[in-house]
Amino acid sequence: MATHHSKSYQFRKDREGGWQRLEALVLAAEKSGIRSLSAKDAFEMPHLYRSALSGLSVARAISLDRNLVDYLENLTTRAYLLFYGHQRPAGQAFIHLMRYSVPNAVRAIRLELTVSTAVFLAGVLVAFFLVLGSPDWFFTFVSPEMANGRQPGATAEQLANVLYQRDGTADGLDIFATFLFTHNARVGLLAFALGFALGVPTLWLLFSNGATLGAMFALYHDKSLGMELGGWLIIHGTTEILAILLCGAAGLAIARHYVFPGRLSRMEALAHHGKQAALVAFGCITMFLVAGLLEGFGRQLITSDLARYIIGLAFLAMWGLYFASRWPAPDEDGTEGAR
Repeated sequence: MATHHSKSYQFRKDREGGWQRLEALVLAAEKSGIRSLSAKDAFEMPHLYRSALSGLSVARAISLDRNLVDYLENLTTRAYLLFYGHQRPAGQAFIHLMRYSVPNAVRAIRLELTVSTAVFLAGVLVAFFLVLGSPDWFFTFVSPEMANGRQPGATAEQLANVLYQRDGTADGLDIFATFLFTHNARVGLLAFALGFALGVPTLWLLFSNGATLGAMFALYHDKSLGMELGGWLIIHGTTEILAILLCGAAGLAIARHYVFPGRLSRMEALAHHGKQAALVAFGCITMFLVAGLLEGFGRQLITSDLARYIIGLAFLAMWGLYFASRWPAPDEDGTEGAR
């Protein structure tokens, strides 16, 4: 282990000066535009970019420190967007954003995602056990409008009917799906935006959303309908809840880097990490759209518990692979840089 760390330290020591120089130029170009750079800086920047890209390839090949790999991925992505982003057609730019930038941005907030998940699950568990112990707690966590008849005192048959009824005809499901997308996106983006308030409101929003879910599970579990409620939720919930957790994590990342800016000033840290967090929120918009379609169409038209679980778990696996996969860096295979 000591050999691995010393190798990583030496690798970084030999090249860190160039990376820091590139980071300073990228930050200046992001702040004032690439044309604000002097001719000398503009000439130097591509060479520093290629050197950082080469360093990234080596770091990946010999499995150096993950934080170092993440740092270089982020740095080379920012530099790449300055060089080529304005030259690419909108469609190609969007594909590049979703294929490379969004997954990298998500991996960069692993710590915050762990925190947001823990806070959400704490809300689930607290509400679940409180409501299970005393049903009077139910409306503390679930508003009467959201409960919509699902409340303590309802029979098992009444609760089960909600899980398998259709909310409308097939012709009206597109309107329903649009409403769900709008509502879910609003909740997620609010969790992201509240990060600017040092993350405290974000944590509360995550906890309260988890508590609502926990209270519902306690209600259905008490009537031996926990598995059925799980199928009703999982078909869209794996996508929707993951998106909310990611938005919350992005908000917490903004708060963390504002409070602990490191070598940058607070405004520079906010500008840099705010852009990275915004990439995560942008990717979540696509997830909320998928969740709205699954909830508006899939959950209403598919009433088999097994099918619901299969679809929900399949989407969870898909998102996991998407965010975990490390695509080749731009120009790393020599194709995109040939333009």
